Amino acid sequence: MKNGLFGIAIAVAVGAAIAAGTSAFVVDPTRQALVLQFGQVKRAITESGLYFKVPFIQNVEYLDRRILDLDLESQEVIASDQKRLIVDAFARYRIADPVQFYQSVRTVQGGSQRLNTFTSSALRAVLADATFSSVVRDERAQLMDKIRQAVDIQAKTIGVDIIDVRMKRADLPAQNSQAIFQRMKTERQREATELRARGAEESQRIRSKSDADKEIILAEARRDSERLRGEGDAQRNRVFAEAFGRDPEFFAFYRSMQAYEQGLKAGDTRLVISPNSDFFRYFADPKGRPVGTAPAPSAAPAAAQ
Repeated sequence: MKNGLFGIAIAVAVGAAIAAGTSAFVVDPTRQALVLQFGQVKRAITESGLYFKVPFIQNVEYLDRRILDLDLESQEVIASDQKRLIVDAFARYRIADPVQFYQSVRTVQGGSQRLNTFTSSALRAVLADATFSSVVRDERAQLMDKIRQAVDIQAKTIGVDIIDVRMKRADLPAQNSQAIFQRMKTERQREATELRARGAEESQRIRSKSDADKEIILAEARRDSERLRGEGDAQRNRVFAEAFGRDPEFFAFYRSMQAYEQGLKAGDTRLVISPNSDFFRYFADPKGRPVGTAPAPSAAPAAAQ
């Protein structure tokens, strides 16, 4: 009898331990939990800690509390100015209402598929009303915020809050990019040709002005040099005239010495001239009297008489 009771006690203890082990569960800070009973949500747990459930009847589903990422596939969008764009985007979201999320999409994978549809639809709708330059440059941030608001409205129906929506890339298709590149290249070449033509014209104008300025400067320099040369010649002639007036004989002697220096240079010097020429008068008479002229009476005999 005692052995039977002891066995029953052990069985009860083991059953209680098993029941306690299957009824306790832990929710860590990165997750939130749903307690389900026969597939129906009995309660939602959004805080971390140790919790209990009815064993064998209730089970627990865990959902992430962290901010999740959603990468969208590349898609082609037509802007309002009929420009085609290839857009890559991503979204960041958080499960705000785990009960509604579970009842709507069940799993994170199902939620990602639904959000992918919402985001793609909002992306096409918003960018279709924007121009190419607005999407690529001018209003990109405002358009992203508008897309986020549109997706957030739809995401709330499945218990999700949209944190952000961003475009990673917004480019033209490859064939359009090549055509635009070729057009830009042609435009740059045309501008380069125009700038070269303007440069050549400006260069010719500057060169012509420089040549004209050079001729004017040279003409003024020649004018000034001729004027200075004339003033020098006049000064020289004045000096010579004054010297001639002071001592005509010395002036005549000096000019004769210059003529000898120029006419009787070393080398092949030939003169066809009469020996009685005035050219040689200083050879015959130191005073340079003309050849054949009788010398003046000496003053010494007169003084002796």
